[in-house]
Amino acid sequence: MPKFFVTQDKISDNQIIIDSEDVTHISRVLRLEKGDNVTVCDGQGTDYDAQIDTIEPKKILLNIVSRQKSETEPNIKVTLFQALPKASKMEYIIQKTTELGISEIVPVKLSRCVVKIDNKKDEKKKIDRWQKIAESAAKQSGRGIVPTVSEFMTVNEVIEKSKEFDLFFVPYECEEQKTLKEILTSKSDVKSVGFVIGPEGGFDLSETEKLHSSGIDTVTLGKRILRTETAGEAVLAMTMYEIGDIN
Repeated sequence: MPKFFVTQDKISDNQIIIDSEDVTHISRVLRLEKGDNVTVCDGQGTDYDAQIDTIEPKKILLNIVSRQKSETEPNIKVTLFQALPKASKMEYIIQKTTELGISEIVPVKLSRCVVKIDNKKDEKKKIDRWQKIAESAAKQSGRGIVPTVSEFMTVNEVIEKSKEFDLFFVPYECEEQKTLKEILTSKSDVKSVGFVIGPEGGFDLSETEKLHSSGIDTVTLGKRILRTETAGEAVLAMTMYEIGDIN
């Protein structure tokens, strides 16, 4: 059954209004009609089985048949702090981590990032674009929420934010001892996990020293070095397998 996202203000006791670009997709691409059923999600973990009542050029009205908690959300919240990669790699990262169950993606400015975005206007354009990609991937994968693409952060802001997580770590190619599995299984009843993925050129030594001196663990991902667009996806999959809902 097709799935669409709406904001909470579009949902009443027994009806839902869709007035976004999904109107065209529903009426002209899927060619759905009055009486057809769709799934609508409020983006906060609740799914609604709904039946199309009326289709107008810019608005579709649906009657709520039933509502239930989404069954596709993991039991932990995972946040990816992703150093800005080149070209369209960020779009790929957002797509794949959304499919795997990420809750939040935070773009991070590190010294070796090839891409430099230095003004708030350009940052907002990027975030808006990436948020749409997250929503599209959430629809495709049947998510109960749309992951948040947050504002850009510096390494100092990441360190401050890290205090909010039950587990927080940095995969680092120079780490040889501490493994990801060791970190993930070091605590019980973990509800939130955060991790930082470096840019194409790797972390600057001063940045890893700053992260480590603040109490953040570095971990090895094995003997092979992963690309920045692969690493986050791999870490998330392993995290979901060890302490999430992939089994």
